[in-house]
Amino acid sequence: MSDTNPDFTADLERVITRAMPGIASIANLKRLSGGASQETWSFDGAGSTGTTPLILRRAPGGKTVPRSGNAVALATEAKVIKLAANANIPVPLVHYVLQDGDDLGPGYIMGRVEGETIARKILRDAEYAEARPKLARQCGAILAAIHAIDCSHLPELNIATAEDQLASYRALYDSYDHPHPVFEVAFKWLELRLPKVESPTLLHGDFRNGNLMIGPDGVRAVLDWELVHIGDPAEDLGWICVNSWRFGETKKIVGGFGDVADLLAGYAQAGGTGMTAERVKFWEIFGTLKWGIMCMTMYQAFAQSGDRTVERATIGRRSSETEIDLINLLYPKAAAP
Repeated sequence: MSDTNPDFTADLERVITRAMPGIASIANLKRLSGGASQETWSFDGAGSTGTTPLILRRAPGGKTVPRSGNAVALATEAKVIKLAANANIPVPLVHYVLQDGDDLGPGYIMGRVEGETIARKILRDAEYAEARPKLARQCGAILAAIHAIDCSHLPELNIATAEDQLASYRALYDSYDHPHPVFEVAFKWLELRLPKVESPTLLHGDFRNGNLMIGPDGVRAVLDWELVHIGDPAEDLGWICVNSWRFGETKKIVGGFGDVADLLAGYAQAGGTGMTAERVKFWEIFGTLKWGIMCMTMYQAFAQSGDRTVERATIGRRSSETEIDLINLLYPKAAAP
């Protein structure tokens, strides 16, 4: 779908002018890059009161596609974002959820938050130098607020235990019939240490660089809630510690910008309880293995389907990076110089 398609533009303008009083037209419509599973469109709503920066997030081509794993419907994603906003979590304001008669497919319209999501810039540019030391604590506090949301007010979400997820990734890995000895060791290590969580909570599910809108003042918005589910709260904290999200700043375990101690301090200060570095480490190792298998999946899509994009091939090769990361995590003394 091109951003110059007149039918798409007209349909979007019709919907937005009806849903948001004061907006009479739209301008500057363009498809944003990124987002492997959903389309993201940026545009401005213009009216007598000025210009409103907006984002349309919708299903590819406006067509409903089968969901897998923890992925939720876009309408559910929008509802969770609204609940997060009510809990004072920094998220874009959801203005409207698309309906069947809108002729745009599943999706929702939200406010556009200014900032940066590209990790290379956030971790290196001078513009974010003052924000970087604050980010780990901010992330901890935000995660504590997410995990405190009352699950009784949530739509039905997948409950994903460590045991169930490990079995799922084991089956996926085995289906590729491409042995990785380091992955085998990681599976065994995790199997012997599966946590028992008495009080599972709401999880963002993909809390990391790329899904955080950052400004010079710090975290401005948490984006991409499509993998929201119920599970062990330590999973969210471990995921942002995976080395793949540090983008070269390997000594800063939390996202390439901070330390686990600050992440835990922010979590505790915001009311989070029971979190330890040991729990986070388990999910960092789990997340590293998980990302390695996801990279294998990207390669399989490249090799065996018609989607032979450079992006899939490049990500597919990154499974070898996760093997190195797992060795460093499982055998830290051997990896030390």
